[in-house]
Amino acid sequence: MFVAKTYSMPEKKDNMQITVPHRMSRKSQVQTVVPTNHRWQTDTRAVNDTEEQAIIRSQNFSLHYGSKVGVKNITMDIYPHSVTAIIGPSGCGKSTFLRSINRMNDLIPHVHTEGRLEVVGQNIYDKRTNLVNLRQEVGMVFQRPNPFPKSIFDNAAYGPHLQGIRRKDELQYIVEQSLRAAALWDEVKDDLKKSALALSGGQQQRLCIARALATKPRVLLMDEPCSALDPIATGRIEDLMGQLQSTYTIVIVTHNMQQAARVSERAAFFCLGELIEYDRTSKIFSNPGKKGTEDYVTGRFG
Repeated sequence: MFVAKTYSMPEKKDNMQITVPHRMSRKSQVQTVVPTNHRWQTDTRAVNDTEEQAIIRSQNFSLHYGSKVGVKNITMDIYPHSVTAIIGPSGCGKSTFLRSINRMNDLIPHVHTEGRLEVVGQNIYDKRTNLVNLRQEVGMVFQRPNPFPKSIFDNAAYGPHLQGIRRKDELQYIVEQSLRAAALWDEVKDDLKKSALALSGGQQQRLCIARALATKPRVLLMDEPCSALDPIATGRIEDLMGQLQSTYTIVIVTHNMQQAARVSERAAFFCLGELIEYDRTSKIFSNPGKKGTEDYVTGRFG
């Protein structure tokens, strides 16, 4: 069972290739060199990482909205302290799978699942799973910034407060550490009583990241976190992901191929609710094994 954590005070895409811009903090440039004569077929193999144990493991996992398929037979392992990008055209099941990892789809009527989806070795669709604790372990940042209509401090302290933390000094410590982790502390430290809604879009998104980090999750899910942001704010979020991955496991859904190449170690290509290919990001973009992946990353569809 998932157990709540406790705190203690310390003493441009074109028709043939994708070229990643030079601004890359953690990776060398990746350029697509497209192979030919590959056949479209589903590849559900996991990336071979013998040195690590998967923190998220999906085994023939399917989710249906009533009679409609959301995702079908997804088998893949996601490894700790890394960024995994999920790419694919609109309506292909990317966000559905992401939201399955912390059971946000439970909020939708007539949803049912098959197969197995594990986080830290536990089947999260077991009836005994505590959803509150699961969502503290698996934080989520949505497409559009969604700060609460509260102060900056109260937003960052929201999760710990729900966990029963009441001591003012402890909450202050958690808020500061969370805002520092989200690279926002220096910008707001003198205005913590200010409404979060008065922040810029990029600052609001980083505050939402800080709010998620305040519960000490192991996994951070990000559903197109930069789609509503300008390029400068996007760059800050991408750099932040690079800093956070040493502590957290990050799974990001993105339509931006250059972004996927910049920030992730592994990439999964979804289409029509199925996992078509999952491999190292460099391979997905330089030498994809499936014709469907090749067509998508080179802009032939999607």
